[in-house]
Amino acid sequence: MTQAADFGAVMCERLALVQQRNEAALAEVADVLMERVVEGSGVILAAGAGHSFNAVAEAFYRAGGPATVKPLHTPELLPVNGASSSTAAERRPGLAAEVLARAEPEPGDVLFVFSTSGVNFFPVEMAREAADRRIPVVAVTSRECNAAAPARAGSTLSEEADHVLDTCVRPGDVAYPPEAPVTGPMSSLANAFLWNLLLAELHSRAEAAGTDLPLWRSSNMPGGDEANAGLLRRYLPRVPELR
Repeated sequence: MTQAADFGAVMCERLALVQQRNEAALAEVADVLMERVVEGSGVILAAGAGHSFNAVAEAFYRAGGPATVKPLHTPELLPVNGASSSTAAERRPGLAAEVLARAEPEPGDVLFVFSTSGVNFFPVEMAREAADRRIPVVAVTSRECNAAAPARAGSTLSEEADHVLDTCVRPGDVAYPPEAPVTGPMSSLANAFLWNLLLAELHSRAEAAGTDLPLWRSSNMPGGDEANAGLLRRYLPRVPELR
């Protein structure tokens, strides 16, 4: 077996574990989304800093994804705008409150916070701020990393959240070689896998309820732009990032 095939086997094994451990949590989160977003008027607020913002981008304005996602962000949290400064920003108290306030959240919304370590001020305070507004918080994080990293914000994201989707990422976010991992970061893959497992669960529930999910179509396929036009008109007032 080549090294690439060996790494692929490691990833398949870990993702199978992710699916197994999150079966009950995925069902609970799907229930919340059905009530507050699909059948209600809320939107999905999605937050993440550093490379965890990859998961926010995966959730937002993506073919096959829900049109009800509003990204929470600020340029200083993105590594492409300054790598070391993005780490410093995530560790700065108070930034999450500013970002959430600008988003003008409403009581029917649901907050997803993506953070592998789950210990810096931005993800932890984001969860606290949402809880103060009685907005349910879904953490997409690694419980093992939460326990191993220094709790800079006094607690961890998994402790602050109402629901936890566990990425099962090992401390350090590397997975290969398995006996002494130094490369093969896993968190982006695990985040995307959990998100799409949730979408599959949500689709099944909506179908059983006779409800259509507001899902984006690919704008590069025939009919895509026309199908998306109605969703843009409907959600632009809550999600100005769709402009």
